[in-house]
Amino acid sequence: MALLLALFSACEEIFLREDEPDTPTNNFEIFWNDLDQHYSLFEVRNIDWHNLYKIYRPQVNDEISSDELWTIMTEMMENLDDSHTTLFDGNFSYKAGYAVNEQSIAEFDGDLIIDQYLEFHHFVSSEDNLSYGKLKEKNIGYIYLGSMGGQKPSVIDKIINELEQYNAIILDVRQNTGGDDRYSARIAKAFSDGEHLIYSVETRNGVNHGDFDNKNFYYSGFNPSISYNKPVIVLADRKTISAGEVFLLYMKSFAHVTQIGDTTAGDFSTVSNMRFLPNGWTYLYSIQKFLLPNGESLDGIGHIPEVYVRNSQADINSKKDIVLEEAVEYLFDQYQIE
Repeated sequence: MALLLALFSACEEIFLREDEPDTPTNNFEIFWNDLDQHYSLFEVRNIDWHNLYKIYRPQVNDEISSDELWTIMTEMMENLDDSHTTLFDGNFSYKAGYAVNEQSIAEFDGDLIIDQYLEFHHFVSSEDNLSYGKLKEKNIGYIYLGSMGGQKPSVIDKIINELEQYNAIILDVRQNTGGDDRYSARIAKAFSDGEHLIYSVETRNGVNHGDFDNKNFYYSGFNPSISYNKPVIVLADRKTISAGEVFLLYMKSFAHVTQIGDTTAGDFSTVSNMRFLPNGWTYLYSIQKFLLPNGESLDGIGHIPEVYVRNSQADINSKKDIVLEEAVEYLFDQYQIE
């Protein structure tokens, strides 16, 4: 038989045959079984995948439409609450649990911050959504980092050199879409207070839900000549995700860093390569688990802020960012910085 597409997982290569039946039942079975054998977070997220099969499989037969199959599969996916698990039909995509994260888009306005709160502001043209400045009438620097997808994270050293004169920095990672964990680590190094064990990673490597390879350990870098160790406030929200959350793993290990805002998405894992179904749909899913030094996972939980505060749509409409204002108040209350 001819082979059409090769699919790769952390532990094996799977082939989708050219003559694989394109029926609702077969598409469902391939999808469910693939996740059953390779998805990494069933135990961490306390998901009974086999019980979900008993609930959703009886709803599938070869007479249902593509729209009906889409609804059944995405409803089953939603139980994972993992936006790294995504289904694509060629026109639309569905990310499990993403709707809650997406609500925070209305709670942030970067232009508002530039117009209302910053004395000066510079975009870093070489990077993806990185900018910095200074708060008006405050001895406080400001950095916005909206992605971990840039090419030259060492540019943070130049930024820190320019902001070193200020008594605190507010580092804003709200709406951070993630990217490369190595980028996160390099940015965090500019704020490090020493070498710490930050987290470990295990990759699913067997058919049992508890089958994982040996842990890989990750430590914070440290260069005292470029490190900013004055008070740092990190602003985060529900759309701070993936490598943005890995960044917070590093930052929250440093004694001078405080998180303010909302709880983050709780989606850390690296994703699989693209997977394929006979009907042309494609999908991705989590293949690893990230663990704190104590062995716990923040997947499905996220980083919980020391100070919880969110903007409302009314705040944004009134040209106010109360999350940023809370950070300024915190710096004054805790460190007498103004």
